[in-house]
Amino acid sequence: MQLGANIPMWDIGGDPEVVRDYAQAAEAMGYDYIGAADHVVGVNVDSRPDWGERNTSADLFHDPFVLFGFLSACTKAIGFSTQVLILAQRQAALVAKQAACVDVLSGGRFRLGVGVGWNPEEFVALNEDFSNRGRRSAEQVQFMQALWAEPHVNFDGQWHRINDAGINPRPAAGSIPVWFGGHEDVTLQRTARWGEGWIMLAHPPGDTAMAEFTKLRDYTKAAGRDPAAMGLEVWVSVGAGGPDDWRREFQFWRDAGVSHITVNNSYGRGAHHTRIAGHTLADHMDGIQAYRAAVADLL
Repeated sequence: MQLGANIPMWDIGGDPEVVRDYAQAAEAMGYDYIGAADHVVGVNVDSRPDWGERNTSADLFHDPFVLFGFLSACTKAIGFSTQVLILAQRQAALVAKQAACVDVLSGGRFRLGVGVGWNPEEFVALNEDFSNRGRRSAEQVQFMQALWAEPHVNFDGQWHRINDAGINPRPAAGSIPVWFGGHEDVTLQRTARWGEGWIMLAHPPGDTAMAEFTKLRDYTKAAGRDPAAMGLEVWVSVGAGGPDDWRREFQFWRDAGVSHITVNNSYGRGAHHTRIAGHTLADHMDGIQAYRAAVADLL
């Protein structure tokens, strides 16, 4: 199993020394990867009184490719994962190029988590179509995988075309792991066909999560791929309970076949996600240190 920690930028801020210190501390503690969320624009809630607490202009999000390029020079071995990149609001060839550059500059430490997004205002700002984002993102993944695999590509899809051209650099391995986030049935089907893993946030430990994992494995087998090689990722927090509770939850996920557990102590949406009370860098460093100490012997 791999253990990761998401960067809580909306709590600790995005100053270079802050994100550097957090990443270096996580690496020194033995974490396997750092995760970062993605939003390009946020709305002004003053003009939208019914918006709620979801992404607003008050929330800080560094561009993940710039962030990971910076952190790859500040660290030695820890990996990087987008949690998740809203793929359909971007040009696929450009994402393929940016991801390849991060992968090359970090020495192969990059994993690309992708999702379809939920905020139509971002798609308006980026001049992309919100209504077909799911179907289009599936083709985007195939297009990017072709660009990573070969120096010159011919691709004639519904939304993407290229005529005997390619990107340079490409990832040394000829591929970058693509993980899908989201919880619609079609997301599981796309993961089974084109992904290397599923980032699952919606369900707590229990029968529903197990049923979804089984469904994904069935889809993967039907797609002619090995279900045992399909990664599974969940988020946890030290915001509720104590070390014994965290260990029991970890053991459940491990027994369920989860391959990646990401500590996200600033995420508090949903019945089973509880954020920590503190918002400082020290609070978050203490949180990820406490969680790893609690589960170290189970890794």
